[in-house]
Amino acid sequence: MNKQRPKHLSLHLIRLPLPGIVSILHRASGALLFLTLPLLLWMLQCSLLSIETYSELIDNLHRPASKIFLLMVLWAFMHHFCAGLRYLAVDMHWISDLASARNSSKVVIAVSLALTIFAGVKLW
Repeated sequence: MNKQRPKHLSLHLIRLPLPGIVSILHRASGALLFLTLPLLLWMLQCSLLSIETYSELIDNLHRPASKIFLLMVLWAFMHHFCAGLRYLAVDMHWISDLASARNSSKVVIAVSLALTIFAGVKLW
């Protein structure tokens, strides 16, 4: 036990494993969804209020910045949903070893990006 440990830990040199990155992205996507919920509800209200507010909303949504923002919210939803299914499988003990945890993390990232690209192409 004479191993010398560093006195100052360099956090920028520590490489986080993929399940840790998926966990952080799951929390970040949940926070993004929570923070954009009032905006999404306001957009729903504008779409249902009258034809004029619906037309204004559609004009605003055709802007590139709005499309990029909605694409980010779409990714947040897709990632949060897929990672939530992964955590449900972990809680049910369907994923119990390290190799399957890493593989399921890769699947979560791939599926969430693929679903986002597919839906983004359809909606753009």
